Amino acid sequence: MSNPDPRIFFAAERTLLAWLRTGLTIIALGFVVARFGLFLQLLSAQTIAGSSHAQSGTSAALGVAFVVVGAMAILAATVQHQRYISTLPQSDLPASYSRTFAVVLSALIGVMGLLLAAYLSFSHAS
Repeated sequence: MSNPDPRIFFAAERTLLAWLRTGLTIIALGFVVARFGLFLQLLSAQTIAGSSHAQSGTSAALGVAFVVVGAMAILAATVQHQRYISTLPQSDLPASYSRTFAVVLSALIGVMGLLLAAYLSFSHAS
Protein backbone atom coordinates (compact mmCIF):
# COMPACT_ATOMS: atom_id res chain seq x y z
CA MET A 1 0.00 0.00 0.00
CA SER A 2 1.42 3.40 -0.97
CA ASN A 3 1.53 6.50 1.18
CA PRO A 4 -1.18 9.08 0.55
CA ASP A 5 0.06 11.80 -1.78
CA PRO A 6 -2.35 14.73 -2.36
CA ARG A 7 0.22 16.32 -4.71
CA ILE A 8 -1.12 14.06 -7.46
CA PHE A 9 -4.59 15.54 -7.09
CA PHE A 10 -3.29 19.10 -6.94
CA ALA A 11 -1.17 18.51 -10.05
CA ALA A 12 -4.35 17.48 -11.86
CA GLU A 13 -6.06 20.63 -10.57
CA ARG A 14 -3.21 22.79 -11.86
CA THR A 15 -3.44 21.10 -15.24
CA LEU A 16 -7.17 21.81 -15.40
CA LEU A 17 -6.55 25.44 -14.47
CA ALA A 18 -3.89 25.74 -17.16
CA TRP A 19 -6.35 24.46 -19.76
CA LEU A 20 -8.97 26.84 -18.39
CA ARG A 21 -6.58 29.79 -18.82
CA THR A 22 -5.68 28.63 -22.32
CA GLY A 23 -9.34 28.26 -23.32
CA LEU A 24 -10.23 31.68 -21.90
CA THR A 25 -7.34 33.24 -23.82
CA ILE A 26 -8.54 31.64 -27.07
CA ILE A 27 -12.10 32.83 -26.35
CA ALA A 28 -10.87 36.38 -25.69
CA LEU A 29 -8.84 36.33 -28.90
CA GLY A 30 -11.91 35.14 -30.80
CA PHE A 31 -14.05 37.91 -29.34
CA VAL A 32 -11.49 40.53 -30.37
CA VAL A 33 -11.21 39.07 -33.89
CA ALA A 34 -15.00 38.92 -34.24
CA ARG A 35 -15.38 42.55 -33.25
CA PHE A 36 -12.35 43.75 -35.23
CA GLY A 37 -14.32 43.68 -38.48
CA LEU A 38 -16.93 45.96 -36.94
CA PHE A 39 -14.13 48.28 -35.81
CA LEU A 40 -12.68 48.40 -39.33
CA GLN A 41 -16.12 49.07 -40.77
CA LEU A 42 -16.62 52.04 -38.44
CA LEU A 43 -13.12 53.36 -39.14
CA SER A 44 -13.35 53.35 -42.90
CA ALA A 45 -16.28 55.45 -43.95
CA GLN A 46 -14.66 55.83 -47.41
CA THR A 47 -14.77 52.14 -48.38
CA ILE A 48 -17.36 50.44 -50.52
CA ALA A 49 -20.16 49.06 -48.35
CA GLY A 50 -20.05 45.54 -49.85
CA SER A 51 -16.31 45.12 -49.42
CA SER A 52 -16.41 46.37 -45.85
CA HIS A 53 -19.31 44.05 -45.04
CA ALA A 54 -17.47 41.05 -46.51
CA GLN A 55 -14.38 41.78 -44.39
CA SER A 56 -16.59 42.13 -41.34
CA GLY A 57 -18.25 38.78 -42.11
CA THR A 58 -14.92 36.99 -42.47
CA SER A 59 -13.66 38.50 -39.24
CA ALA A 60 -16.86 37.52 -37.42
CA ALA A 61 -16.75 33.94 -38.70
CA LEU A 62 -13.10 33.53 -37.74
CA GLY A 63 -13.73 35.05 -34.33
CA VAL A 64 -16.69 32.76 -33.66
CA ALA A 65 -14.52 29.78 -34.66
CA PHE A 66 -11.88 30.83 -32.11
CA VAL A 67 -14.53 31.20 -29.40
CA VAL A 68 -15.94 27.74 -30.16
CA VAL A 69 -12.45 26.16 -30.14
CA GLY A 70 -11.65 27.80 -26.79
CA ALA A 71 -14.93 26.67 -25.25
CA MET A 72 -14.48 23.14 -26.56
CA ALA A 73 -10.94 23.02 -25.14
CA ILE A 74 -12.31 23.96 -21.72
CA LEU A 75 -15.09 21.38 -21.90
CA ALA A 76 -12.71 18.64 -23.08
CA ALA A 77 -10.26 19.45 -20.28
CA THR A 78 -13.12 19.33 -17.78
CA VAL A 79 -14.17 15.87 -18.93
CA GLN A 80 -10.56 14.64 -18.90
CA HIS A 81 -10.03 16.03 -15.39
CA GLN A 82 -13.18 14.38 -14.08
CA ARG A 83 -12.18 11.05 -15.62
CA TYR A 84 -8.70 11.23 -14.13
CA ILE A 85 -9.86 12.27 -10.67
CA SER A 86 -12.27 9.34 -10.57
CA THR A 87 -9.32 6.93 -10.99
CA LEU A 88 -7.39 8.28 -7.98
CA PRO A 89 -7.57 6.33 -4.74
CA GLN A 90 -9.44 8.02 -1.90
CA SER A 91 -6.18 8.34 0.06
CA ASP A 92 -4.74 10.69 -2.60
CA LEU A 93 -7.70 13.07 -2.37
CA PRO A 94 -7.71 15.88 0.21
CA ALA A 95 -10.30 15.23 2.91
CA SER A 96 -11.98 18.62 3.15
CA TYR A 97 -11.53 19.80 -0.43
CA SER A 98 -14.44 19.89 -2.87
CA ARG A 99 -13.53 17.91 -5.97
CA THR A 100 -16.62 19.06 -7.84
CA PHE A 101 -16.07 22.82 -7.61
CA ALA A 102 -13.36 22.97 -10.28
CA VAL A 103 -15.35 20.69 -12.58
CA VAL A 104 -18.59 22.67 -12.22
CA LEU A 105 -16.81 26.00 -12.65
CA SER A 106 -14.94 24.81 -15.75
CA ALA A 107 -18.05 23.31 -17.30
CA LEU A 108 -19.97 26.53 -16.64
CA ILE A 109 -17.25 28.63 -18.29
CA GLY A 110 -17.18 26.27 -21.29
CA VAL A 111 -20.95 26.52 -21.73
CA MET A 112 -20.79 30.31 -21.37
CA GLY A 113 -18.14 30.33 -24.11
CA LEU A 114 -20.52 28.46 -26.41
CA LEU A 115 -23.27 30.94 -25.54
CA LEU A 116 -20.88 33.78 -26.43
CA ALA A 117 -20.22 32.13 -29.79
CA ALA A 118 -23.97 31.90 -30.41
CA TYR A 119 -24.41 35.55 -29.43
CA LEU A 120 -21.61 36.65 -31.76
CA SER A 121 -23.09 34.62 -34.60
CA PHE A 122 -26.61 35.96 -34.19
CA SER A 123 -25.58 39.56 -33.46
CA HIS A 124 -23.54 39.68 -36.67
CA ALA A 125 -26.33 38.15 -38.75
CA SER A 126 -28.77 40.91 -37.84
